[in-house]
Amino acid sequence: MSRAAMRCNALACLFGVAALGPTLLPVQAAESRVYTRSGYTLDLRDLNGATAQATADRLVERYFAVYPRLAADFNPGAVKRVQFRLDPAYTGVAYADDGKITYNPQWFVSHPNDIDVVTHEVMHLVQAYGPSGQPGWLVEGVADYVRQVYGIDNAAAGWALPAYAASQKVTDGYRVTARFLLWLERHGHAGIVATLDQRMRAGRYNDGVWQELTGNSVEQLWASYAADPGL
Repeated sequence: MSRAAMRCNALACLFGVAALGPTLLPVQAAESRVYTRSGYTLDLRDLNGATAQATADRLVERYFAVYPRLAADFNPGAVKRVQFRLDPAYTGVAYADDGKITYNPQWFVSHPNDIDVVTHEVMHLVQAYGPSGQPGWLVEGVADYVRQVYGIDNAAAGWALPAYAASQKVTDGYRVTARFLLWLERHGHAGIVATLDQRMRAGRYNDGVWQELTGNSVEQLWASYAADPGL
């Protein structure tokens, strides 16, 4: 989840990887471990030093497995040094902000296979869209699309894109929007996610982009998707 998107309501958060929660508890000084590979650095900070080493190792491996690929494919100018903070005072799941990703370490105790939460969150660092002008539903939809396409073991986490339902809207964001984007990629609009990502990062996204790229408005595209949503 991006920092800006943390304003989402409880229902919207059900579709993503994070839920809002206050910082309630004091934390100790962080135990910091720094890893560097092929020009990318991860500073892993365990704010109470209690995270299992196996979990820490999996977070590190997932970062190096997916972040350089995402940067190469979407934004070669993305930050090369990232900080992961395992913060027991944070009661959500995860959020990204300013080169840092904060995780609730308890999440990995109760959901040990949900390591691809890293894939969603590091995409927010790659997106680097700036403070305004980008629709939150599309920001989170792109990040979940990336989790679907680049995730290494979503199945083990029980994470999947939902089947289409008539109650859904394109602006639901997260997995609902992600499935729509995947449908577009597979139905005549290959590369549209990368183009939308570029437009948002450049501050050149507007509602007319869909018409420009596809010949149809986003509402028309959603109607076509709803009529035949098979992937």
